[in-house]
Amino acid sequence: MIDLHSHILPCIDDGSSSLEMSLEMARIAVKDGIRIMACTPHIYPGVYHNHKAGIVAARDALQAALDQDGIPLQLTIGADVHLVPGVLEGLRAGAIPSLHNSRYVLLEPSHHVAPPRFAQSVFQLVTSGYVPVITHPERLTWIKDHFKMMTQLTRQGAWLQITAGALTGMFGPAPKYWAERFVGEGFAHVLATDAHSSTRRVPVLSEGLAVVEKLLGREEAQQMVQGRPAAVMSNASSSQAAPLPVRAAVSGRRWRAWLERWR
Repeated sequence: MIDLHSHILPCIDDGSSSLEMSLEMARIAVKDGIRIMACTPHIYPGVYHNHKAGIVAARDALQAALDQDGIPLQLTIGADVHLVPGVLEGLRAGAIPSLHNSRYVLLEPSHHVAPPRFAQSVFQLVTSGYVPVITHPERLTWIKDHFKMMTQLTRQGAWLQITAGALTGMFGPAPKYWAERFVGEGFAHVLATDAHSSTRRVPVLSEGLAVVEKLLGREEAQQMVQGRPAAVMSNASSSQAAPLPVRAAVSGRRWRAWLERWR
C-alpha cells in the first residue's frame, strides 16, 4: 500500500517528536502492509515554517535511519499545505513541494472556518495544472453545510483524501459519518493515515480499508491505497487514473438508513 499523507518526519511539526518515534511509526506502517509513505509535514505560515529544501533534507536523514535499521519503507516528499494566499506562487517557485514532485499537492483547509473563496482557490490550482488533493474533508467542522460544494470540486478536477481512522470512528461519530458518506457516494479518491505518532494516530490503513471494502468492494478499496496513489507517484494525469465509482446521491436520512443495513 501507499500512504500519501503522514507526519512521520521527527521534530518538524505536530507529528513525530523524535527519531525513535519515527522509526516505530515506520515499523507499524510496514507491519500494516504500507511500503511507500509520503512525508507531508504542515506548511502553515506563522505556525509551521517548513519548505521543500528542509523537507527533502529531513526525509533523506530519516530514510538513511530506516535503511540502517533494516526497515523496508520507502519515503517520498510532499507537504500538508494550509490554504493561504501565496500557495500557487510557492509551488511555482519550488518552495512548496508537491507529492513526489508530481502535479498532485495536498491541500489542507482550515478546520473550523470555511475559507473565503475556497472553491475559487481550488479551481485556480486546477487551471494552473495542479491536482489539489483536499485532505480529510470529513473532519472539517463546517462540512455539514458544504458537502455539496466539496463534491462539486471533484467534478472540477480536485481529489479528496479520506483519513483511514475517521472510517473506524477514531475522530468521533460526525467525521465517521461524513467519511462513510464521501466514500459510499463515490467521491473519495484516496485513503491515507495522516499519522502523527506511534501511539494514538498511527500509520495504519488496513482497518479503514476494510470499511471501504464493505461500502464499495475490494477493487475500489485497492484503488484508494494502491492504484490512484501509484498514479500520483508516476505523475499520471487525472484522466489516466481510475475513475471514481458511479454512485447515486442520497439524502442524509436515506444514507443513515443505508449505513445501518451493513453495520
